Formats: sequence, C-alpha cells, structure tokens
Amino acid sequence: MRMDESDLERDDVAPIDMLENYFAAHGWEHERGEDEVVGTFKGSWTTYELRGVWRGEDGALQFLAFPDIRVTDDKRVAIYETIGLINEQLWIGHFELWSSSGILLYRNAAMIDGGEDATLSLEQTEMLVETAIDECERFYPVFQFVLWGGKSPKEALAAALIETRGEA
Repeated sequence: MRMDESDLERDDVAPIDMLENYFAAHGWEHERGEDEVVGTFKGSWTTYELRGVWRGEDGALQFLAFPDIRVTDDKRVAIYETIGLINEQLWIGHFELWSSSGILLYRNAAMIDGGEDATLSLEQTEMLVETAIDECERFYPVFQFVLWGGKSPKEALAAALIETRGEA
C-alpha cells in the first residue's frame, strides 16, 4: 500500500504501512511483505538494514537494526561482554548476538493495542526507527574497537564514548 504525505499525519495507520511510509518519506530503499518491511539506511559508519515485523495476533511490532557486523567465534566472548556493558546503558531496546550466525543487531519491540486493527502513530514510528539508528551509530565504534582494535570491552566503551566539548 502506497500512502501519501497526509497519511503520516494520521494516527490510524497500520504499523507496517506506517513504517513503509516512513522509509519512503526519507527516500530509503525498502521492500514490503505482508507483515514485514525491510529498508536500508546509510549511517555515518555503515549501511544499516532496518526491519519491522508485525505480529497482529500478539499486538507486537518488532523492530530490528542490523549494523553489518558479523562476529567470529574467537571474538564472541568479548562481544558478549561488550553487549552486556552497552545494554546496561540503554533505556529502550537492546543489542544481541545471534548465536547461529554471529550477526550483531539492535532489537526493540512495541506493544500496540488493537490486535489486527492496531495502528502506529508517527511519533511511535519515529521513536522506534530513530532510537535504533541512534544507538547503532553511538555504539558501532565500540564493537569495532573490540573486533578490530584489540581493545577490551571496557577500554572500547571508554574510548568510544568520550564526549567532545567546545569547538576546534
């Protein structure tokens, strides 16, 4: 279903329709399935796959962001520790590592009243998508420091999260 600009302002749009429209409004490439939409976003560090999956029978919208990081077996212990340290700092969503494939991802879910007739507002959509992108962008360097920079998870977190003050 292709929606126009006025649909972004409505609060009665089905969750996957709203995500699809959000991706389209930003000019992001995306594909739509019956209960799923997959898009891509070019961030500062990498291109992210963004995936929304709707489970109407449960009233749940799962939102996933894949930062194109695969973890080899020899780095999994360090990445699990890194994920634990990062997740302690998150209020919404979490990072995880899929054990079967070594794929790192950010996951969040929203419970939406209405079952099969549920709707997603623009504000909810923005929070799901922008939070996922922001957290992936913020912590991408941490994962790279552990995977490629030879840093411990604590060192990587400290190095990546230094706040710069003032202007150069």
